[in-house]
Amino acid sequence: MSLYLICIAIFIAFVSGIPGLFLANGSLVSQRIAVSFIVMSMLSGLCGAVFTLLPDLNIVNSPITILDCNLIAVDSLSAFFLIPIFMMGGLGALYGLGYWSQRKHASNSKKLQLFWGILIAAMAIIVISKHAFLFLFGWETMAIAAFFLVSTEDNRPDSRNAAWIYLIATHISTLTLFALFSLWKQLSGSYLLSRLETTSDTVFISILFILAMLGFGLKAGIMPLHFWLPSAHATAPSHVSAILSGVVLKIGIYGLVRWLSLFPEPPIAWGSIILAVGCISGLLGVIFAIAQHNLKRLLAYHSVENIGIIFIGLGVAVIGKSLNEPLLLVSGMAGCLLHIWNHSLFKSLLFFCAGAVVHSTHTLQMDKLGGLSKNMPWTAAMFLIGAVAICGLPPLNGFISEMFVYLGLFRIVTKIPNGFEAAVGIAALSMIGALAAACFVKVYGTVFLGNRREEAINSHDGTLSMKLPMLVLALLCILIGVAPGLFSSGIMNAVSAWVDNEYLTFVNINEIIPVKMISILGTITIAAVFTLVMIVICERKNTDVTGTWDCGYIKPTARMQYTPSSFADSITVWFSWIVRPKRNVPEVSELFPREKYLKSHIDEPVLDRFVLPAGEILKKCSSWFHRFQHGLIQHYILYIVIMLLLLLCIQMPVKDIISSWFIH
Repeated sequence: MSLYLICIAIFIAFVSGIPGLFLANGSLVSQRIAVSFIVMSMLSGLCGAVFTLLPDLNIVNSPITILDCNLIAVDSLSAFFLIPIFMMGGLGALYGLGYWSQRKHASNSKKLQLFWGILIAAMAIIVISKHAFLFLFGWETMAIAAFFLVSTEDNRPDSRNAAWIYLIATHISTLTLFALFSLWKQLSGSYLLSRLETTSDTVFISILFILAMLGFGLKAGIMPLHFWLPSAHATAPSHVSAILSGVVLKIGIYGLVRWLSLFPEPPIAWGSIILAVGCISGLLGVIFAIAQHNLKRLLAYHSVENIGIIFIGLGVAVIGKSLNEPLLLVSGMAGCLLHIWNHSLFKSLLFFCAGAVVHSTHTLQMDKLGGLSKNMPWTAAMFLIGAVAICGLPPLNGFISEMFVYLGLFRIVTKIPNGFEAAVGIAALSMIGALAAACFVKVYGTVFLGNRREEAINSHDGTLSMKLPMLVLALLCILIGVAPGLFSSGIMNAVSAWVDNEYLTFVNINEIIPVKMISILGTITIAAVFTLVMIVICERKNTDVTGTWDCGYIKPTARMQYTPSSFADSITVWFSWIVRPKRNVPEVSELFPREKYLKSHIDEPVLDRFVLPAGEILKKCSSWFHRFQHGLIQHYILYIVIMLLLLLCIQMPVKDIISSWFIH
C-alpha cells in the first residue's frame, strides 16, 4: 500500500506544472493549480513514507516487477529520505505563492513550477529505485530539472553562469556513476542494487569506492567538489535554494549511503577516509562562510559545513560496520541520518528567511542591512530559531544529531586502539561548532539588530504563505530537539535497513543518549526562555524608550555600527592563508578627502583558483584546432574521406597481408 501511495505522489508531482502551460502567463490560477498538485503529492508521499518507516504502521511492501526485474521498492532507508523530499517540495511550493508570484514573475514562473514538480518526482524515483538504469534515469532528470530551476532568471548573466557551472559539475558526476555501475555489473553480475555476499577483490572494490566518492560527492557538495554550490545557491530563487540545500544535496548522500550498504564488511580505511573528508569539508565550509558578504552565499557555505558533519557521522558508522561494533555503528549512522533531517529543516528555514529579507529589501549584501527585527519581527524570530539549530545548541534539533556523532567519535577513542582519526574528528567538530556560532552571531547581530540602514527602512514581513512554511519548519526544529524519543524508532528502522536486521536486534537507540533527560531539560529551557521573553515584552510596554548610550557621539547613525565584514575580520585574519581575501584599500592623502570606499572580495577556493584557470589553459592549448572547424565544405569532405580510409585500414587484416607477401 505504501509503495503505491509513493508512486501516486511521484506521478502527481511530475504532472503538477503541465496544466499551467496552457493558461495565461500573468494569471495566478496556474500557480495555484501547481501548488495544489504539489500539496496533494506531499500528503500522499508522506503517508507512504511514514507507513514504511514506523513499525506500528508498517505495511509489507512487495516490489513492482517490470520485465522480470525488481525496479522499485521501498524500505525504511528509502522512506527516511522520502520524508524531506515530499515535505520540502510541498512547503517550498507554498512559500513560492507569496515569494515568487506569477503575477510579478510572468516570464519565468511557469518554468519554475514545471521543473519544481519534475525535480521532486526525479528525487523520489532515485530513492525508490533498485536498478542502476532507473537510478541513472532519475539522476539525470534531477540534474536537468535543477539546472532549469537555478537558471530561473535566465536574463541575468550570473544566473546563467551558475546554472552552466552546475550542469557541467552534475554531468561529471553522472559520467562517474556510469563508470561505477558498469564496474558494479562486473563485480556483482547484475545491475540490481542488491547486497553482496562476499568482497574478496580489495583492489577492485577500492576503485569502486573512489568512483562513488567522486560521483556522489559532487552532488553532495563535499569539499573540494563543492565548487558549483555557492553560486547556484546564491543566484537561484530562495525557495529553490532551500530545496537545493535541504534536499538535493542529500540525494548525493543517499547514493553513497545506499551504495555502502551493499558491502557486508567494508574496509576500515573507507570509514577513515570518509571521516577525514568530512572534517576537511566542515572546517573549510564554516571558515569560508564567516568571510562572506552575501547572505545566501554564507548559507551555501554552511551547507558544505553541514555535509561535512554528515560525512563524519557516516565515517563513524562505516568504521563500526567494519569492526562489527553495533553501538559504534548505530551512534554514527543515527547521527548521520538525523542530521540529514535536521539540516533539511533548519537550512530550509534559514533560506526562507533570507528570501523574506531579499523580498522586502531587494538586497542580500549584509553590509547594507541592519535593524530588520524592528520591521520584520516574524522573520527575525524564525531566523533566530534556525541559527540556534544550525549551531548545534540545545534545546533544538542540531544538538541531538551532533551528540550522536560526538558519542560515536568518543566510542572510537575509548574502545579502539589507534583511534587518532576520531580524536581529530572530535577537535574538528568542536571547532566547527564554535566557528558556526561566531558566524551566526555576526549575521543576526548585523542584519536584524542595530540601527536601520537605508535599505531596511521600508522592510516588512512576508505574506501568510511565506510565514506558514517557516512556522512548520521552526516547530519541527523544536520538536526534534525537545522530544527526540518520538523519532527514535524511525531512525532505528532506517539504520537497520542499512545493515541486516539481526545485526542490531539487541541495540536500543534510547540507551545511547539520555532521551528522557534531554526532553525534560529541553522543555524547561524553552519554558524559561518563553517566560523571560514575555516578561521583557511586558516590561518594555511600561518603560520609556530612549536612545542607546552614544559613547560621546552627538548623533550616532547606522554607519557607525559594526558591519559584517568588520565583525568577522578578527576571525578571518586567523585563516587569511586559506581565505586569501582581496582588498582594495583607498589611500587618503588629501587634507579634506572626498568620499572613499573600501572593497573586499573572497574568491571561491576551487572554482576561481583552480577550475577556471585550468579551463583557460585548456582553451588556449586547444585553440589551434579551431582552424578545422571554420573552413570550406571541400575540406570537411576531405576530412571525412581521410577518416573513412583510416577506419578501413584499421579493419583490414594487416598481419595476414604482410605474411602473404613474404610467402609469395
